[in-house]
Amino acid sequence: MFCRIALLAFVVLLGGCQTSQVNHDFDASRDFAAYRNWSWKEPALQYRPDDPRIKSDLTEQRIRQAVGEQLDQRGLRPATPGTRADLNIQAYLIVEDRQQQVSTNYGGAWGGPWNGYWGAPMYNETRNITYKVATLQIDLLDGKDGKLVWRGSDEQILSGTPSPQDRSAAIRATVTKVLSNYPPH
Repeated sequence: MFCRIALLAFVVLLGGCQTSQVNHDFDASRDFAAYRNWSWKEPALQYRPDDPRIKSDLTEQRIRQAVGEQLDQRGLRPATPGTRADLNIQAYLIVEDRQQQVSTNYGGAWGGPWNGYWGAPMYNETRNITYKVATLQIDLLDGKDGKLVWRGSDEQILSGTPSPQDRSAAIRATVTKVLSNYPPH
């Protein structure tokens, strides 16, 4: 019972202490001020792995909306239908299992060399904890040559079964973090 409580406490601490590392990369030779409009490159959202438990039209809708809002805040507008966009957007949702090894020490001796040692023998327990991590990657491709000009990604530990409102808020927050460095300075 104590092991389960300790494991639960560790997982909660792991989730609370998680600092996400937002990654950005871009082509420094591009003039990002020249990009004025955008459109989705189909498929707009690709899933890795291609698993029906992960795929969701609702998730795609939330990501499309959040990306559109963030690009709008940066002065980019959706391209007029039938015209070539300056930027093509493509997103990836990658879900993978990760493991972390956790060691817990129980017992041990107290006291000192002058009054002697007393206590229980030392016991060490090591176990693997498996958890899921979701990475959202957003790629911006040049509309003329199709080459990648900017990429951003962020990862989050998945836990529990969030409500639709929580999912929307989490996607909005993640997209905001990913696109925080666009256009690059």
